[in-house]
Amino acid sequence: MKLKFILVCAVMAGIMFSCGEDKKGENTDTTDVEKTKEFSFNVEQFADIKILRYQIPGWENLTLKEQKLVYYLTQAGLAGRDIMWDQNYRHNLKIRHALENVYANYGGDKTSNDWKAFETYLKRLWFSNGIHHHYSNDKIKPEFSSDYLQSLLADTNTTLEGEAFDVIFNDKDSKKVNQAKDVDNVLLSAVNFYGPDVTNADVESFYKNKVSPNSERPLSYGLNSQLVKEDGVLKERVYKSGGLYGAAIDEIVKWLEFAQGVAENKAQGDAIGLLIEYYKTGDLQTWDDYNVAWTAATAGNVDYINSFIEVYNDPLGYRGSYENIVQINDFDMSKKMAVLSDNAQWFEDNSPLMDEHKKDSVVGVTYKVVTVAGEAGDASPSTPIGVNLPNANWIRKEVGSKSVSLGNIIHAYNNAGSTGRLKEFVHDEEEYELEKAYGQLADKLHTALHEVIGHASGQLNKGVGETKETLKNYASTLEEGRADLVGLYYLYNPKLQELGLVEDWKAVGKAAYDGYIRNGLMTQLIRLNLGDDVEEAHMRNRQWVSAWVFEKGLEDNVIEKVTRDGKTYFNINDYEKLHELFGQLLRETQRIKSEGDFEAVEALVEGYGVKVDQDIHAEVLERNKQFTSAPYSGFVNPVLVAEKNDDGDITSIKVTQPDTFEGQMLEYSKTYGFLPEEN
Repeated sequence: MKLKFILVCAVMAGIMFSCGEDKKGENTDTTDVEKTKEFSFNVEQFADIKILRYQIPGWENLTLKEQKLVYYLTQAGLAGRDIMWDQNYRHNLKIRHALENVYANYGGDKTSNDWKAFETYLKRLWFSNGIHHHYSNDKIKPEFSSDYLQSLLADTNTTLEGEAFDVIFNDKDSKKVNQAKDVDNVLLSAVNFYGPDVTNADVESFYKNKVSPNSERPLSYGLNSQLVKEDGVLKERVYKSGGLYGAAIDEIVKWLEFAQGVAENKAQGDAIGLLIEYYKTGDLQTWDDYNVAWTAATAGNVDYINSFIEVYNDPLGYRGSYENIVQINDFDMSKKMAVLSDNAQWFEDNSPLMDEHKKDSVVGVTYKVVTVAGEAGDASPSTPIGVNLPNANWIRKEVGSKSVSLGNIIHAYNNAGSTGRLKEFVHDEEEYELEKAYGQLADKLHTALHEVIGHASGQLNKGVGETKETLKNYASTLEEGRADLVGLYYLYNPKLQELGLVEDWKAVGKAAYDGYIRNGLMTQLIRLNLGDDVEEAHMRNRQWVSAWVFEKGLEDNVIEKVTRDGKTYFNINDYEKLHELFGQLLRETQRIKSEGDFEAVEALVEGYGVKVDQDIHAEVLERNKQFTSAPYSGFVNPVLVAEKNDDGDITSIKVTQPDTFEGQMLEYSKTYGFLPEEN
C-alpha cells in the first residue's frame, strides 16, 4: 500500500498543499545542482502541476559497491518505464511518440497560444504517464484543435492516425478508472489491464475458478497479467520474459542481475534472485516466495521496490501497476521512528477493534525513514510519501511487512514553497498557530502510524476471501481509510508522548485532527471540477471518514460548521469526542474488512465518500482562485552518472540534476523506450 498525495495521495500531501506561502525557486543553469549553495527545489509549473527536484543526502557516505547497487536498481526501474504507459491506456505509447516527435522537430511559430497549449498538453501527459489525469482519472482535454495537431503532424512528417488520433479530442475512453456505482466498471475503464470487451462478470467468473494450492496462502491471481478475450474465450497475457512486455522485462532482468552481483548480503541477493526468476517465469508462487524473502531482508543500507504492485488502477483490484523506488536508509530518523515498530503489539492490543479482529501476534513490522535515489513507473513523476508492503494479507500476518517514509521527498515538499491557503481555510488563529507549530510533525506521525500500525493491523475472519474479492471496487478506499483511522485514533493519545515521539500529544493531535477534517471536507475539493463526484480511492477515504464523523457528532456539536462573511469553516469543538468517533468508525471498517461485508462498504463509501456538497465545492473553488500555486506536485529524478575507466569498470557514480522536466522526459523516451507502440 502506498501513501500518496499521492496521499498526494493521501493525507500528507492532501494537507501539504494548504500549508503556507508559495516561494518559486529559480532554475539553475548548471546540472550539478547538488553542489550549489542554495538548492533549487522548484523546476517549473504548468496547468495544475508543479515540478520539483529532490536531493540524495548522504550519497557520499555510501561505498562504491553500494552506489553501484543503487545505480543498477535505478536503471532496472527505468527500463520498465514504458510498461506503465501501456498499462494506463492502449494508445498511450503511440500518442506519446508522435507528440514527442512533433515537439523535437517542429520549426514553426512557437510563440502562439496553440503551440503553448500543445506544450502544456504534452507535459501533462508526461506527468500522468498517459492521456488520463494522474489523480482524477479523467481524460486530459487539449486546448488546441484537431486541425492544429494535424498541421503539426504534417509539418514534422509524423504519423498519428485512426483511433489514437481521434481519442485525443472525442469522448471515447473518457475515464481511466471508473469506480461509479451500478455500472460495468471494467468495461467503462480505459486502463489497459483488460481487453476492450471484457466485463465485470467476466473477471469475477474467471477468477472464481482459480483455486490456490494452499487456501491459507492465496496466490495473487491477476496481479501480473492482462485479461483479454480471444475468439470469445478469456485468456491471460502474462507479463514476463518472452510474454507481454517481454522486451522491457528483459532489460529489467539485465540490470537486476548486475544488482544481484553487488548485493550487500546474502538475504538481499537471494531476494533479488527470486525477483529475477519471477520476471522470467511470471509464476505467482515465485512472487510470494520473493515477497517473503524481501520482507525478511532488512539488513543493509540500500533497499528497493520493484515490480507490478499496487492495484489502485484496476477497478476491481486484481492487477498491479509497474513501479520502482530505490531507497537508502536514513539511519538517524529510522532509529527515532522504529519505536512504533517496537510497540506494534501494544497498538494492536489497545485498539478499539473487536477482539476477534485483532492479531494475537503482530510480527515483522519494520519501519524506516529512507532517502529516495530514483523512481519510475507508477511512482514517478507523481510519488508516494510512504509505502507499506507486501500487500498480501497472509504474508503480513505470518512474516510481517516493511513500512517506509520517503524522508527526502517529504523534505522537498516542505521546502519547495507554500501557498497561503492555510490562512484562508482555517477557522481561527488558534487553528492556524497549531498547524504552523505542529502540522509537519503531525503529518509525519500520521504517515508512520498509517503505514506501520494501520496496514499491519487487524485480521480477516477464517474462511473470508481476499478483500479484493469480497469488497470488490471498494477494497482500496476501505483499506486506505482503515489505515488512516488507525493513525487518527492514536495521534490523539498520550502513548505518543510516553514513547518520546512528541512533547505535547494533545497539541499534535489537535493539529492532526484540524488538518484532516479541513482537508477531507473542504480543501481537497480544489482538485475536482465543479459537479464531479469523488473518484480517487484516497480522496474518497478522506471524505467518507470526515463526513461520517461530522454527521455522527452533530447531536453533540463535535464538529461545527461555521459560516462567517460568506465563507464556510469547520471547527472542532470536542477533540475527545472526535477521538471516540474515529475509534467507532475504525471498529466498523475493520469489521467490514474482516467479514467481507460488501453491502456495508458500499453504503459507507457511496453514502459519505462520493457525492460532493456543490455549494461548498463552488465556494472552495472561488476562494482558491487567489492562489497561483498548483494543487499537485511531482518530481524529476536526480541523474546518476557512472564514470568508467578504460577497461569499462565503474570508478565513481556522480549525482547530477536535470535542468528541465521536458529534458528528462525526452531523455527517458530515448534511452528507455524498449516497447513497441502496440503490445
